[in-house]
Amino acid sequence: MKALINIDYTFDFVVGALPCGEPAIKIEEEISVLTKDFITRGDFVVFAIDLHHRNDPYHPETKLYPPHNLAGTDGRKLYGKLNNVYEQHRLDENVYWMDKTRYSAFAGTDLELQLRTRNISEIHLTGVCTDICVLHTAVDAYNKGFTIVVHENAVASFNEHGHTWALEHFKGCLNANVI
Repeated sequence: MKALINIDYTFDFVVGALPCGEPAIKIEEEISVLTKDFITRGDFVVFAIDLHHRNDPYHPETKLYPPHNLAGTDGRKLYGKLNNVYEQHRLDENVYWMDKTRYSAFAGTDLELQLRTRNISEIHLTGVCTDICVLHTAVDAYNKGFTIVVHENAVASFNEHGHTWALEHFKGCLNANVI
């Protein structure tokens, strides 16, 4: 069995408080179609979504970035068509919403337990940012022995150089299949 992990494709990361902008807008259709396909086939679909609290002095990102994906704000809502897919299927048994507070979807979460319980060995990654949260999730997945597939047309970043570098890193260092 395989899983699709949607990482941080929220209003704040697409056009809001910390936007990737046009590159993230361009992947809306692909990420939405992939997600719906995975859900319809019965594969496990995870929404690993960044969660922050205003003025948290203990979170390292507080010093790096403006406030984003704050608890209780519309900035945490999934962007565009992906939100529609989620709302249509959020109660499905194979759909799982997971708050994360670090770059990697594995850090401080039950993601590995959820995957292992379902005997999942192959994970597919989509979302933003290619060279930050998607990358850190992929590194942790590699270190935990998962097979990694990155959907090139369903990931985006703030920085084209970082995006391109990460795609090469997935292939060259993590043995990921970039499709």
